[in-house]
Amino acid sequence: MKLQTQRWIDRWVGQALCAGVSLWARFFAPKVQDKIPRQPRHILVILLSEMGSVVLAGPMFATLRQRFPAATVHVLQLKKNQEVARLLGLARPEHLHALDDSAGLGLLADIWRVCRTLRALPLDVVIDCELFSRISSLLGYLSGAPLRVGFTPHTQEGLYRGSYINRAIPYNPYQHITLQFLSLVDALDDASMPRNKAAPVRALPAKTGLRVDFDAAELHAYQQKMVSDHPALAGRKVALLYAGGGLLPVRAWPAEHYAALARGLCQAGHAVGLIGLRDDAALAQSLRTQVASEQCIDLTGYTRSIRELLMLFHACHLLVTNDGGPGHFASLTPIRSLVFFGPETGRLYGPLGPRASVFESGAACSPCLSAYNHRNTFCDGDNQCLQRIAPGPVLAQALACLQTPLANACA
Repeated sequence: MKLQTQRWIDRWVGQALCAGVSLWARFFAPKVQDKIPRQPRHILVILLSEMGSVVLAGPMFATLRQRFPAATVHVLQLKKNQEVARLLGLARPEHLHALDDSAGLGLLADIWRVCRTLRALPLDVVIDCELFSRISSLLGYLSGAPLRVGFTPHTQEGLYRGSYINRAIPYNPYQHITLQFLSLVDALDDASMPRNKAAPVRALPAKTGLRVDFDAAELHAYQQKMVSDHPALAGRKVALLYAGGGLLPVRAWPAEHYAALARGLCQAGHAVGLIGLRDDAALAQSLRTQVASEQCIDLTGYTRSIRELLMLFHACHLLVTNDGGPGHFASLTPIRSLVFFGPETGRLYGPLGPRASVFESGAACSPCLSAYNHRNTFCDGDNQCLQRIAPGPVLAQALACLQTPLANACA
């Protein structure tokens, strides 16, 4: 299903359904105890958004398991995002639940199937991590969990998601999303309003609390394969560039800036790998033509899974990427990363950890995508916030990062 179609349905149909369910919950549904049991048996986390959000939710999962070690954690995601949850071990395979949003009628059938599965558990708690969708709040209610935690606009405009979330916390557009995810866990024990005012004051976590273990021999074999497949990498430090825009092309740093960066890196004696999906192959070929160096290679489609992407990060020295999943996945590996933000801001969605650096121009219109406009921008693709980030300073920082060797590298 197209993204714009999903937005239209969520905005108009979703709000109407949320209003109807709110009336039912208030006047007709049997009253249930909304206090958390001392030992909850089943906790559901709803996380339907992009794969990178799973990494930013890592500290929340760690806190949840620390606070309720006896509880079984279930995770509900879109089917296309489940690979990350499996790889990171967020829950046992049988406790991972998926929705297939590729077709409208199929999605309706999947919602019915998932709701029946969740109600049969039964659930004690549901934690809804979504900001932009109404379907997740409806799924939280339909799951049958007596305690429902999620975001509310409180007195702010927009984001109406029903009044049946009985542990609602106000969405805070000034605080990093990782800290807001942690506030959802804090709301389980706090009945005050707003329910996150008594939450602990935390610094932004330096670690994700997530890890993917690789055998040293496996990493070495992968590095050897890379050099064998691409001899230009041998003896050089490798910088990976992700120039694709993914679902939101407006988040992409200009292709000509990537070309200038790649050219400077190659002239300094380093190798450049252009990564992305197979759909990004045309862009990668265009960049290679502009760079005109055998040290710039096309790696689009080279990794067949997120696990292989992480192995690629282990094998290289630097990642330069647009806002999106790769920058967050990099925080699970030793690689350094430079990440561009503009339509969204690193202050809310920046990767965790000391090895990530964020580039933002500070344009007056940036950031323009938010929970309040359903991630619709008004710039019509003319993303001046990213175009104004010149290649020169990025190249200088990239070269500085490449001066220090990493333990796992092709060089």
